[in-house]
Amino acid sequence: MSINARDLALKILLEIHEKKGYSNLSITKHINEKISQQDENLIREIVYGILENQLYIDYIISKSSKIKVNKIHPAILEIIRIGIYQIAFMDRIPNSAAVNESVNLAKKYGHKGTVGFVNGILRSISRDQGILTIDVKDEIKYFSIKYSHSEDLVKRFIKDFGSKFTEELLKANNSKPLLNIRVNTLKIDKDALKRKLEEKGFIISFGQFANDALIVHNPVRITNLDEFKNGEFTIQDESSMLVGQLLEPKEGALVLDLCSAPGGKSTHIGQYMKNKGLIISRDIFAHKIKLIESNAKRLGINIIKTEVFDALDLDKDLLEKVDYLLVDAPCSGLGLIRRKPEIKWNRTSDDIDDLARLQENILEVAKHYVKKGGVLIYSTCTILDQENKALVEKFLANNRNFKPVVLDDPNLNNKFETLNEGYIQLYPNKHNTDGFFIAKMIKEG
Repeated sequence: MSINARDLALKILLEIHEKKGYSNLSITKHINEKISQQDENLIREIVYGILENQLYIDYIISKSSKIKVNKIHPAILEIIRIGIYQIAFMDRIPNSAAVNESVNLAKKYGHKGTVGFVNGILRSISRDQGILTIDVKDEIKYFSIKYSHSEDLVKRFIKDFGSKFTEELLKANNSKPLLNIRVNTLKIDKDALKRKLEEKGFIISFGQFANDALIVHNPVRITNLDEFKNGEFTIQDESSMLVGQLLEPKEGALVLDLCSAPGGKSTHIGQYMKNKGLIISRDIFAHKIKLIESNAKRLGINIIKTEVFDALDLDKDLLEKVDYLLVDAPCSGLGLIRRKPEIKWNRTSDDIDDLARLQENILEVAKHYVKKGGVLIYSTCTILDQENKALVEKFLANNRNFKPVVLDDPNLNNKFETLNEGYIQLYPNKHNTDGFFIAKMIKEG
């Protein structure tokens, strides 16, 4: 790996940790076409590998260093993490190379003392692999260190799912997800796009649940393709595509998407409506509205009307007028850890409790927009019952005029036990998708 690529990995990690940046955005910001594909792959592997295994790596540092982890200079700490990640997880890189390259970085970003510090820790670990073992017996602490999730998250998962499922989930959260793309059926059919991409050397398979999903197994700079620029496809996880599929909006309908940005679900709904009708797509932030408009324009969908609007405010002009209402609520994002591993460190118990209250309040406002016979879908990209099943059950108990809709979809039948209850919950370890929740309700009166 070139020193330039290693430098970029270090800069990206510092940006994520020091400035609370998002991994996907930081990587996109720093990587350009001048960087070789080999270096890009290694940068991504090191950055995501460290984010996925950070607690474990820091545990190893704490066993090897007399200086506490939180007292080590940020740049030097990231350099040590990069070295340990290679020693512990990257078999194809010799330990000696991992040590030497990290020492070279330390010379650039540190001084004589820090160079010796980095060299000493990494050489000690490379000589004694026993340091890499976890000397903890408590289950919660062991899971937390081994899979680098906070103890609080581990406790929550065990409470909701039990120990066996939790360990499988933690392991899946640290795996590499495949890229999913959604075919824009307004411009091309799924088989035709699959053939076009395969002719360009991409390895493509069909999704397992979503009608419009293709899975790309080698998505090298796929957004540079004319097919992407021309709006023949967009990037969206298969679990998210199920929102539009289960909503089943009719042509000419009035749809309200309350928390729409960046517009993946709104544009998919537009496909199902054959670009006929009206979709009001709202978000509280003006800069996110621009993302919706940009995506809609690229995909050729012109029935979307964007508005900056707070979902907690009641719009009296839309009372009982909406045929289909989507509440894709702000959530903890714990279903996206495979794609954004920094979520593991940025979510606290207070955050989750606050978000659950926000979701409940948004639903209580949103219910007033649905006309009699109209459909309400509540969805999140998280897996906690507190934000999903329990919240929907409470809403239905307090609003007897809303009833769950039996989910009858040929791609889902016999694959989910809760279809008759009107909701599905997807998990990374069970369905190989993002963690995602969708509940469908109808207003009867």
